[in-house]
Amino acid sequence: MSAVAPRLASVFPTTQLFLVAGPCQLEDDGLNLRVAEHLARLSDRVPGGIVFKASFDKANRSNPGAMRGPGLERGLAALARVREATGMRVLTDVHLPDQCASAADVVDVLQIPAFLCRQTDLLEAAGATGRPVNVKKGQWMHPEGMRGALEKVRSAAPEEGGEVAVTERGTFFGYGDLVVDMRNFTRLRAACAAPVIFDGTHSVQQPGKGEGGASGGAREFIPSLVLAAVAAGADGLFLETHPNPDRAPSDGPNMLPLDRLDDLVMRALDVRAAVRA
Repeated sequence: MSAVAPRLASVFPTTQLFLVAGPCQLEDDGLNLRVAEHLARLSDRVPGGIVFKASFDKANRSNPGAMRGPGLERGLAALARVREATGMRVLTDVHLPDQCASAADVVDVLQIPAFLCRQTDLLEAAGATGRPVNVKKGQWMHPEGMRGALEKVRSAAPEEGGEVAVTERGTFFGYGDLVVDMRNFTRLRAACAAPVIFDGTHSVQQPGKGEGGASGGAREFIPSLVLAAVAAGADGLFLETHPNPDRAPSDGPNMLPLDRLDDLVMRALDVRAAVRA
């Protein structure tokens, strides 16, 4: 594995709002670069910086025949092209311990999906790469329960690595819906001693309530939840975005249209400034 690339600044700063954004899964180079180039232009207006995200494999789709993405080898190659063309830092999910080293050779940040946030071997393998790691809170987990997940990452990290964040993405409420407890930003930070990110798009996901048993979503609630989360103390935002979410291969109902991203991020920056004045 190649050495960890030097970083001029934290990927997960707590002093400035930062953004992780991109399509749910990798598509063709045209779509990937269209979104990444938009984010690169927006990054000059986001003090904490922007990380491009996209998944090479959606391993937890509701339906067995659903599109999962290009796979590890082709997906990492696509992410490398995004990184080279735009200069942006890139993030992707890992699902198995043996994916971590290969992914870390290409991407800047590894992400642990919410459903896998207690998988010890995966967390330790991600930490051992020395890359920053974002761990998503499981939908069934209480905030303090995430302390152990982050400790697993940190315990395996080399001295030059170990940057870690935790993401709030809602908690199951009944069947097929999620609720965001705004107290969790304070509780997660206290329990995990890490920057806390708010996933404003998966938090409006409605698992199993879409057409044919796929996941549905209520994207109209993304702005209000994002602004509330920033007011409640979120350090960063995670927003999946797509030029045409209704034609996206996954998570379309809960993705933010790309042409609405800039306005929402600017409003979030205004809220943060007002709250922290």
